Amino acid sequence: MAQHRQEFPILKMSRVFGVSTSGYYRWLGADSSSRTKENQALTKAIIGHWKASGGRYGSPRIHQVLLGEGWQVSRPRVARLMRKAGIASTIRRKWIRTTDSDHEKVRAPNLLARRFYPEGLSRAWVSDITYLPGEDHWLYLTTVMDLADRKVIGWALSETMEAGDTTIAAFKQAVATRKPKPGMIFHSDPGRQYCAEGFKKLLDHYQIRQSMSRKGNCWDNAPAESFFKTLKYEANMPKRFASYGQARRVLFDYIECWYNTKRLHSALGYRTPTQIEQLLTKNIAA
Repeated sequence: MAQHRQEFPILKMSRVFGVSTSGYYRWLGADSSSRTKENQALTKAIIGHWKASGGRYGSPRIHQVLLGEGWQVSRPRVARLMRKAGIASTIRRKWIRTTDSDHEKVRAPNLLARRFYPEGLSRAWVSDITYLPGEDHWLYLTTVMDLADRKVIGWALSETMEAGDTTIAAFKQAVATRKPKPGMIFHSDPGRQYCAEGFKKLLDHYQIRQSMSRKGNCWDNAPAESFFKTLKYEANMPKRFASYGQARRVLFDYIECWYNTKRLHSALGYRTPTQIEQLLTKNIAA
């Protein structure tokens, strides 16, 4: 009756279903009260998860967290209650993302070919570099990500664009974090830092196959690009970093304490990189 009350008179439906109108209205009042209480509890849970994410989560990820807790709720309902509570995911300004690909150095072929979902760890790593604004100069963030679990396994913050401070430094951290397999693919854009002789020798030392995006084709390195987009939206960054130390603290907090360990990734079925890493490691051990 409640579903069709806009189509048919209540009195007529009461006669058809053999119930009294007073009984229907008592039920409607009780149901409305129950729904109100449920919405209040649900809103409290939503706000709690939103705060726990540092204001980074929107309705899709909060919806997934609630489902994991056993709530029977739709994503539109979560979005509606978030709007009513006046909360939303944090949206932040853009910054420049680029590498210097205007050079004559030999470039590697695209071996990855947009195969972004390898079956195991250390089958394919992707990397990229972005600029971050400082007070009076640029800072440069280089990241290395394992495609299997989307974990940032190596990163370097530098004040120069030299390969030793960017690609080589980030790669060495990645190797210390997770041992690469011979024949593994390392994919990046065709930037000067990835074409540097020192970096190429490092890849050769570990018997890694180098792969590069086609010039000007950002989709060939979409997961690495996506990380910077996510960082741009979610990290709690000032308009300009006052110092190298401040930038490093903010990035460490975001990458190591949030992105790798707590953030739910849609590409991972709304699980964290750490959860997928543990799952894949367990499968290898089995």
